[in-house]
Parts: sequence; C-alpha cells; structure tokens
Amino acid sequence: MSDYLNVKMAEQDIATISTLGLAHVGDGVYELMVRSWIACRGRLTSSGLHRETVKYVRAPAQAAAVERIADMLSEQERSVFRRGRNAHVNSVPKNARIGQYHAATGLECLFGWLYLHGEHARLNELFEKIMEND
Repeated sequence: MSDYLNVKMAEQDIATISTLGLAHVGDGVYELMVRSWIACRGRLTSSGLHRETVKYVRAPAQAAAVERIADMLSEQERSVFRRGRNAHVNSVPKNARIGQYHAATGLECLFGWLYLHGEHARLNELFEKIMEND
C-alpha cells in the first residue's frame, strides 16, 4: 500500500508530471494547509470556515503570498515557480487578473513540487511566512 499523505517521489518521476499536474497537487496541498491553519486558530461555523478558506486560496491572495516568499526561494524553487507561472491556462476566474492567476498557478506548482519531493519542513517554512501577519 502507498502512503499518499507522505509522498516522496524521485526527481525523474516528478519530472514526468505536467506543470498543471504539479499545480493540481499543489492546489490541494495549499488548501489543506490553509484549512488546517484556520481550524487550529479557533471555532467557526461551517460557512465561516469556508468563507475564511476562500479568502486565502483565491488567486489574488495566492499572488500576494508569492510576494511574501519570493526572496526566500532557492534558484531551483524559483525555476519551478516560473514554470508554473508560465503554464498555458485556458481560463481565468472572474475574481482575478491574468497576472494574479499566473502567479497563483506558480505558487501551486511550487507547493505540489515540494510536496511530491517530501519536503514537508520547507512547505511549513514557506507557509508560515505567508501567514505570518494574519
């Protein structure tokens, strides 16, 4: 049986995953981290939990998050982010500008890449910086 909560793939296997595939995984990882962070901070109703989560996982919020961690990224992490940011997307949500959506996709790609590498400590370090002032 595989342990999909503690994935650690080899670089050559991760390289076979498309950029949008990495972003797909990273979207789930980032949202789970946000949901956990919100739940651990206090009691909210289910609609309150959802509203708070959406506030942080929307493309404009993720684009702002990128700005908070940009100077912390290694060259390899920057490369993964750029790969995601430059991915061809077919549509952009109405609540985001195209640049914000591309930045958000880059962040999700980075989080997916780190997760698949098993870099949980690095994910937590970046996430803590993102949430630092909230």
